[in-house]
Amino acid sequence: MKLVLMGTNAFVVPIFDAIKNAGHEIMAVFTRAPKPVGRKQVLTPSPVHNWANENGLTVHTNIKEYNYSPDMIVVISYGVILRDNVLESAPCVNIHPSDLPAYRGPSPIRTALYNGDTKSAVCLMAVTPELDAGDIYMRREFDIAPNDTNDDIEKLVSKVGAEMMVEYLSNPSMYPATPQTGVSTYTRKWTGADEIIDWERTPQQIHNQIRALGCGRTKINGIDVKLLHTEIKGDNLSVQQLQPAGKRPMDWASFVNGLRGAEIKIGE
Repeated sequence: MKLVLMGTNAFVVPIFDAIKNAGHEIMAVFTRAPKPVGRKQVLTPSPVHNWANENGLTVHTNIKEYNYSPDMIVVISYGVILRDNVLESAPCVNIHPSDLPAYRGPSPIRTALYNGDTKSAVCLMAVTPELDAGDIYMRREFDIAPNDTNDDIEKLVSKVGAEMMVEYLSNPSMYPATPQTGVSTYTRKWTGADEIIDWERTPQQIHNQIRALGCGRTKINGIDVKLLHTEIKGDNLSVQQLQPAGKRPMDWASFVNGLRGAEIKIGE
């Protein structure tokens, strides 16, 4: 099958790799343009861009360059709105890591973790002009463990999504389209402001915030810190790893030792 692949983020790479290894002809790869990264703002290609270069594939970073007639287009975490010229050129399919129509939009995994969900699903669906509203071809449910992080779930979605996509592309006619049913909900992009911890929230809610967003920011004895890894023990939040401003990550005991016996004041 002749394919055009569109994606940007790292968790897409194992899925695209599985598609390539299944023997399909990849006509081109579309990804986001390189972005400035780090203190020196070095222009850095996306993980999908690097993968395409490593595999000798044609890469485009501008969707306006699209001029292909593939058998199918595979779009996963691309981050670019597709216009009619793309959508009308071939059937277009997508992997979305939520139990649609729940959690449409840009952050389904983080939102599920933030909300403390214990189950979700990976859906293989048709791409339509309306956001994440296309018919579903395949669905695989998975469990979310109490300490799973965004990285953990992205790795799981990569594995499950790769299996689903290879299976589907081997014979698309075997998987009839099923319209989405139920109440639609939408996610949003998370910002640095969402990382600030409100200590009026419950320990479980704070734990969910940290594992969803990668950290929670607060002050301890006047020191700006990021809480990087927490667990719930009994009814309490247990800090396993944190990072004071300007220092390397450390465990809680090491941080407390550095306070030299001072009374611990959280959020101050």
